Formats: sequence, structure tokens, C-alpha cells
Amino acid sequence: MPRRTDIHKILLIGSGPIIIGQACEFDYSGTQACRALRNEGYEVVLVNSNPATIMTDPITADRIYLEELTAPSIRRIVEKERPDAVLPTMGGQTGLNLADELQRQGFWEAQNVKVIGVDIDAIHITEDRQQFRDLMEEIGVDQARSQVARSLLEAKEVIQSLGGLPVVIRPSFTLGGAGGGIIWSPRELERKVMRGLELSPVHEVLVEECVYGWKEFELELLRDSNENVIIICTIENVDPMGVHTGDSVTVAPSQTLTDKQFQHMRDTAIRMMRSIGTFAGGCNVQFGINPVDGRMIAIEINPRVSRSSALASKATGYPIAKVAARLAVGYTLDELKNDVTETTSACFEPAIDYVVTKIPRWNFEKFEGVDEELTTQMKAVGEVMSIGRTFTESLQKAWQSLEIGYAGLGADRDNPSRPKVRERLRKSYWDRTLQIRNAFMHGASMDEVYDITRVDPWFL
Repeated sequence: MPRRTDIHKILLIGSGPIIIGQACEFDYSGTQACRALRNEGYEVVLVNSNPATIMTDPITADRIYLEELTAPSIRRIVEKERPDAVLPTMGGQTGLNLADELQRQGFWEAQNVKVIGVDIDAIHITEDRQQFRDLMEEIGVDQARSQVARSLLEAKEVIQSLGGLPVVIRPSFTLGGAGGGIIWSPRELERKVMRGLELSPVHEVLVEECVYGWKEFELELLRDSNENVIIICTIENVDPMGVHTGDSVTVAPSQTLTDKQFQHMRDTAIRMMRSIGTFAGGCNVQFGINPVDGRMIAIEINPRVSRSSALASKATGYPIAKVAARLAVGYTLDELKNDVTETTSACFEPAIDYVVTKIPRWNFEKFEGVDEELTTQMKAVGEVMSIGRTFTESLQKAWQSLEIGYAGLGADRDNPSRPKVRERLRKSYWDRTLQIRNAFMHGASMDEVYDITRVDPWFL
């Protein structure tokens, strides 16, 4: 169907300051969305608290407000500008949380402002750990065994019911896994649970069985108002589960999925996206696969443009944010042209004959006292992406692009001692890829390195 004519002015909520877990990827997406909507003839009002973005350039939107991203601030802008609709999915978790808060206050309805690009109920379902778990059980999607806890005592009871430590803590409604982590020992329990409860806006954490060492995958999807769904890209984490996707070395397209596993994952992702509400836009779904028996579980689903959306967009050339913005205003996938080919429809799924590797960039020297071990809470401050004909080529290019003084993956450095290498491999540190190379240089076998790191043998 053609674009909506009942909407003339759209408020777009930005992502705010660049912080760990929410960086320039959302500026990239928001800029695409603003330009796409203006090209369609809509008047775009942008609110963002960060002036150091391309999104806030005067030519990007019709009116720009450099205001703090809080509910009172959004209220003032809406009452002044009187937009017909609000698009919160380009502002990361910040935009979704604001849209949800104002919806609960009845503000959007009172101002006759339509929320486009996402179903508000979908935000609740995907961010409320218990609601998400209940829905997945209802539609028959397997998950890791877990239970919600709202106090330290409840968390201890849940841990006992799951068979004891280790367990994973995932706070509700947080960004970049803030407050999350793996609890390995009783002495960590109280500190990590209390921190998770403190950082969750609803004081709630999901206590989950530990699936450390499983393989992790992400799918980027787009859906239109006619329920057409396409998969833009599959992304595979080189690091096993237990490391946040933002801290993991990732590869697109996935390299170790069998066709049967991919088709099962694809069907499950589409079923999950359709189950969380009726909206047109982008979505990110994460899965885990047990390398021993092939069991697949759903980890989470994000009904918005994400960090991975920017990676998938650059890796495939498919402008996810631009298409998602147009879908939000009523277009269907078959009505839109692919900007790359300019002949095919946007409903054709991209296919690539090269390998894209992403390596995160950390800056621990600026954060004194921070534990350098990588967990389910994101710690990277940026990332690099490279393209090559093979995984090894793209990996070397990405490593060189980190600008940390390496000409390649360890080729210009002396090898540290074998005990030092083994010590660094036992936990997920930022230089794990380098230490794997060093382990092989010391004569370690493939099986030995796999047993320690749980990195798939294909990558090793």
C-alpha cells in the first residue's frame, strides 16, 4: 500500500550522548531515517541531546531540538510542534523507553500522536523478561531455563532451583547488558544480583541457566504492514555465549551454520517477530546453539534498529534504517526499490560473496579499575569492520584497523611465555584472538585450544 497520508509531521527521538552500548551506530540509522522521511515529503522534527552528531546537522531535519531526552522534555516539544506521529525505533533503547513511559502516562493518546515503527506492547514483551519467556513458551520456542527475581532472596531461591552456580544475570529494560554477568562463585552472588536489581528501572533480573560456551547468532529482519518478513543478514559470534555481542568478534554471513539449522532459525525468528505485535519496521533476534547436540534456544529479540543493524547494513549494502523508516509510514517491501541495484525490489534478501569481520575496540586504560574480563555486560567503546574474500583476510584487515600499534595479528610481536598465554586464554579478555594465535605458535593442539576457549574449530 502507498505511504500514509494521515501523517504530515513526524517526531524522531534520537539516542542521546554516545555511551557504551549506544554509540554512533544510532546516529547512522537516525540520519538515514530523517533523510528518507523528508524525501517522502514528511516534515521531520528531531530531538536529540547530543550536538556532536550528523543527525543534528541543520540539513538533516526540518526542526532540531537539542534537549535532554526525558519525558518532560518530549512533552514540551510535542505540545509545541503538534506532530502526527512519533518514530522511537531509531533512538536505541533510550527512544523505546521514552515512548513506553509516555504511553503508560496516556500522553500519546491524549495528544493524538501515533506511535509508528513499533508496537508499544512489543517493547513490554521483549524487555520484560517474564513476559518474553511466557510468550516464547506459548509459541513453542525453546529457551534457556530461567526465572525472574525481584530481590536477593528470590535470586538465591531461583539459583537453587536451577541446580546451583554458575548462572547468568540479565536485568530488565537495560542497555548493552548493563548490570548483567555470569555468577561463577557464591562470593560474587550478592554483589552482582544487587547491581543488576539497582540498574534495572523495574528492579527485576532474569536468573538463567549458564549456557557459556554455546555458539551465538544474530538475525536482522524487516517486516512490512502486510506481514512480509525478510532476513537481511545472519551474523555469527566468534566468541562463545557468555560474552556480550557488542564485545564479541563477529562474522557476516554466518560460517558454521548448517542449512537445516539456518532454516530452523529463520522460521523461528519470523514466528517470534510476528508474535510480539503488529508493526512495520526492523528487528534483531539472537539465538544460541549447543555445539554438542544442536539444541537451539532464543536469547532475546529487539524490536528496533540496533548496533547489529548498522553492521548488517554496511556489510550487505542494504539500507536497513532507510527502508525501516519507509515501512513505518505505510509502504510495503515490494513497493520499494533496492538502492544498490536500483532495479530489484527491496523484498529481495541480500546475498554476499565475501566475508565481513567486526572486531570491537576497547579502551580500558581510560577506565581505571575496570575488570578487563568480557562478560554479558558490554565494555567496548567502538568497533572496526573489514571486508575480505575469506575469513582470514577480513580478520587480518580488521586487526590492523584497530589502531593499537599492530601491523597484523601478532606477526610483529614476540610471543609471550606459554603459561602467560594459557592464563590469558582461560578467561575472555580483549586480546583472546591474539592469544589463540600465540597458543598455536607454542604448539598447542586444536582440541586443547577449543577446550579452553570454546571457539568453534572452523574459526580456529
